[in-house]
Amino acid sequence: MTYCIGLKLNEGLVLLADTRTNAGVDNISRYRKLFTWERPGERVIALMTAGNLSITQGVVNKLNRAIARAEQGEEIETILSAETLFRVAQIVGNAMSALQKQHRHAIREQGGGADASIIVAGQRKGGRHRLFMVYTAGNFIEATVDTPFFQLGEHKYGKPILDRIVTMNTSLPIAVKAAMVSMDSTLRSNLSVGMPLDLLVAKTDALSFAVQRRIQADDPGYQTVSRTWSAALRTAFESLPEISDAY
Repeated sequence: MTYCIGLKLNEGLVLLADTRTNAGVDNISRYRKLFTWERPGERVIALMTAGNLSITQGVVNKLNRAIARAEQGEEIETILSAETLFRVAQIVGNAMSALQKQHRHAIREQGGGADASIIVAGQRKGGRHRLFMVYTAGNFIEATVDTPFFQLGEHKYGKPILDRIVTMNTSLPIAVKAAMVSMDSTLRSNLSVGMPLDLLVAKTDALSFAVQRRIQADDPGYQTVSRTWSAALRTAFESLPEISDAY
């Protein structure tokens, strides 16, 4: 399965994704789910993927092939030349729709599921940073003040902390902590989500990635957040008043 988090804040964007995929308890693999394109000073774009792996890999490959063709002189619109991030989301959605039409029937005939979803995030020069959720059919929605984050995959375990903490005014350091706690809660409750993690931070108008790194299971910072959060939860639970008529 998958768990990916995308946060849109006034200060920038925070993305966090796991790397585990599985097709049964005895078939577990690691695949990158966070993909980036960067032209410092001009634009940054990131995608996080979930669902049918062949479909999502096909979308990424389709985007990269278009970029390669454009670099060879072909006049073709790509995510690196699109005028707006909205248009970038449309290009990703069109690639998703095309692959669904091409493969969905055959995948379903074999008993598989072709559903997939993609979070698109980024900013171009002269535009604002944006966050989109692209669905199986290629349609999409955008993050707003009321909903400043999107999740892919096993979202239920990690959603409560995001609901309580994250708003557009949340600072980047706090947002990273909230994303880490959200991921840790999911890792503890669902074996289909697993390490290592990929973390990405992009500051508003910087047009470059401030943080782009892989977090292993033994990462000191992640381990500190995990242990401290667990201890804080136990302390908070123990401090709750007794319910006198409950027993």
